[in-house]
Amino acid sequence: MNAFDLAFTPALKLAELIRDREISPLDLVELYLERISHLNPQFGAYFTVAAEQAINDAKAKTALLATNPTELPPFFGVPISIKDLNPVLGVPCSYGTAALVKYIPEYEDVVVTKIREAGFIILGKTATSELGSFPYTEPTCFPPSRNPWNPEYTSGGSSGGAAAAVAAGMSPIAQASDGGGSIRVPAACCGLFGIKPARGRISPAPAGDRFGGLATNGPIARTVADAAALLDVMSGNIPGDTYTLPKPELSFLSASRQKPGRLRVAYATSIQAIAIADTTSQQAVLQTVQLLQELGHTTTEKCPDIRGLVEPFQTIWRTGIAASDVPLESLQPMNRWLISKNITATEYVKAVAQMQILSRQIANFFNDFDLLLLPVYLHSPIRVGEWSHLSPEDIFENIIQWIAPCALANATGLPAIALPVGFDQLGLPMSVQFVGKAAAESTLISLAAQLEMVKPWVNKLPNLLH
Repeated sequence: MNAFDLAFTPALKLAELIRDREISPLDLVELYLERISHLNPQFGAYFTVAAEQAINDAKAKTALLATNPTELPPFFGVPISIKDLNPVLGVPCSYGTAALVKYIPEYEDVVVTKIREAGFIILGKTATSELGSFPYTEPTCFPPSRNPWNPEYTSGGSSGGAAAAVAAGMSPIAQASDGGGSIRVPAACCGLFGIKPARGRISPAPAGDRFGGLATNGPIARTVADAAALLDVMSGNIPGDTYTLPKPELSFLSASRQKPGRLRVAYATSIQAIAIADTTSQQAVLQTVQLLQELGHTTTEKCPDIRGLVEPFQTIWRTGIAASDVPLESLQPMNRWLISKNITATEYVKAVAQMQILSRQIANFFNDFDLLLLPVYLHSPIRVGEWSHLSPEDIFENIIQWIAPCALANATGLPAIALPVGFDQLGLPMSVQFVGKAAAESTLISLAAQLEMVKPWVNKLPNLLH
């Protein structure tokens, strides 16, 4: 296997190669650091490369292998990237803001600790939009994150750097987060598989969630099995978590190896009173409907009414941005505009209550269906800088018109996935998303694995990388 092929080898396979002593952790880290050095200036996937820490960790793990340990954690020696919204001890964490580019946290998120305990080696911090509030990644303090399929276009956001890193072979797998599509949109833009887990699946400790339950950590990967296995690593709660879920009977990796059975799937290509998908996004959904029918699943054109979620979602999101406590003058115009209206505690509490009431009503939709199939976004990815000249109000409206299908899963706390289904006329990846029942990631993962087997995407790589 040459270096190029190794860079795009699934993370689970890399872990196997390490356990079999066919490659060392140091070999892998040096490979990815070299690719980052070569490719990151072009794609802007990483804000910070933790080269010294990664090399030292890799050397220690390589030396440990020489002692022939009897047991190793599941991803021992495999490199990974961490989104720059998640603190890593001793590594700069900017949250995509100019005010925090020199901030070095003295703690790290529980999810990062879990990733370390699984044996991963952290390569660095991937690019995010400012405070994670944009579905594209163009902060003022760093170069924009670009799509490896065509660098004129966005890699998505807010986990744009995570997706660009995996798509360009600068990391085999990535930690990301999703508060309004921030895993699904980048995965879709870059032709990858992403999981937005159920609310309560992953602990947000130690800081907790300032977005009223909208946001969660999750994986972006090139294969369903890799993402499922990383979700196993990231899952779990600690005392004090506001939202919790019991551990599933079977691991998510096991779910990726099981047939999903015959599923009842609802689908839609429009979001009521908000927007209708363009021809390309409609085509992605309808082609997937046909494939589902061929696989024996039943499909019905139907979608829950989510119009009532828009206002409380916006209120909670605005409050979360304001709670970042970043100096107003350092923020981009849209974020300044978002928090320019002071939201009272009463308004916030009412918004959370309204969202929860409507979420329970929407959850009842799944009494008749196992899954809901939707576009990830309602039109093709935008070019880098395409909206930079617009007013904050127009940018915000454009965002709603683009990623409207994503908010349902965040507002309700339901799990969702994004997976590739082909390419559009520009040669950019096309994707769809599935939303599942409460805490039913296993069903989503089993179906995704079935679709991956029938129409594999793992060997399709951006032409400019060959």
